[in-house]
Amino acid sequence: MDPLLFAPIETLRQRQSAKWRTHPSDVLPLPVAEMDVDLAPPIQAALRAAVERSDTGYPAPMPAMALALAGFAGERWGWELDPSSVTAVTDVGVGVVELLRVLVRPGDPVVICPPVYPPFFDWVPEAGGRVHEVPLAEGRLDLPGLERAFATHPAAFLLCNPHNPVGRVHTREELTELVRLATAYNVPILSDEIHAPLVLPGATFTPLLTVPGAAAVAVSLVSTSKAWNLAGLKCATIVTASPKMAALTDRLPPDTPWRIGHFGVLASVAAYTEGVPWLDQLLATLDERRSLLGRLLAERLPTLSWQPPEATFLAWIDCSSIGAGARDLFFEKGRVALEPGPLFGAAGRDHVRLNFGTSAEILEAAIDRMAKAIDS
Repeated sequence: MDPLLFAPIETLRQRQSAKWRTHPSDVLPLPVAEMDVDLAPPIQAALRAAVERSDTGYPAPMPAMALALAGFAGERWGWELDPSSVTAVTDVGVGVVELLRVLVRPGDPVVICPPVYPPFFDWVPEAGGRVHEVPLAEGRLDLPGLERAFATHPAAFLLCNPHNPVGRVHTREELTELVRLATAYNVPILSDEIHAPLVLPGATFTPLLTVPGAAAVAVSLVSTSKAWNLAGLKCATIVTASPKMAALTDRLPPDTPWRIGHFGVLASVAAYTEGVPWLDQLLATLDERRSLLGRLLAERLPTLSWQPPEATFLAWIDCSSIGAGARDLFFEKGRVALEPGPLFGAAGRDHVRLNFGTSAEILEAAIDRMAKAIDS
């Protein structure tokens, strides 16, 4: 299965993306959430055909992308969304910031749950707000803590589902209680569901907008960028399910749909309509990688600990046995680049995030290097 999905190291070294251009050539880069995967054939074909017909003009995302997303969401998750409720945005981050600009007055608090995707800490002040942290409790949403925060009437809550970096897939029961709290305290929820297609065997994804009552308080942001490795094509969507929340997207800058990538639209349509068999193959492989990483950590790095993720291709590794300098040790002595835990908030102290969306050979080599770095 691997030769069909993951590129060899020689090819990867030729890539021009940030993952392969940030560090010296002797470093194995496993920080940024970008897989070492070959593009799905239907996406390759769609992009190749566009280049061959010189189809490089302005994007026209609707209705094709909305219909493609609706078809995928319905078949995959039983989420019957209305294509007319879909708004195209450049990427999930841009969508969140623009929505926050609508919701936030200068200095308003916005709740987040660290450890969480580092840009969450930046998006809030970019929109004029201030971060209010309610850390996860043993990897789960701290619902009592969120109620206390919601009682202070923040401008919004940024939900990460599945949660990056811990890989937690919040349960329907948790999300139901979250919606109850948001409704009771009138707190809008912006749900970043970018990793939703990457839920691994053993877990079930619940789109927030399928939870009763969520339509009145929440919007979802989804994209093909993580699951199909299309981050550079700049295309995502905001989904609403009620007139109240659709009013937020109505207030976005008029040029918002023109700021996405035309190739991103073409690739997203191909992914949702023709890329599902490839995605299923990818998920099976990532499940194998997750198991392989668990074995390698137990055998070669037994002083480190982790909770295998329910989703994503990201491992959140506790390096308390080494201390706060773990990331630097692995980089300087092992020549393996990992994401430092403190970027994800104070709760990430003594942790690193490792991207296992790569070949078995690279993953094994990285763990070997990390073990030797500790031995040194």
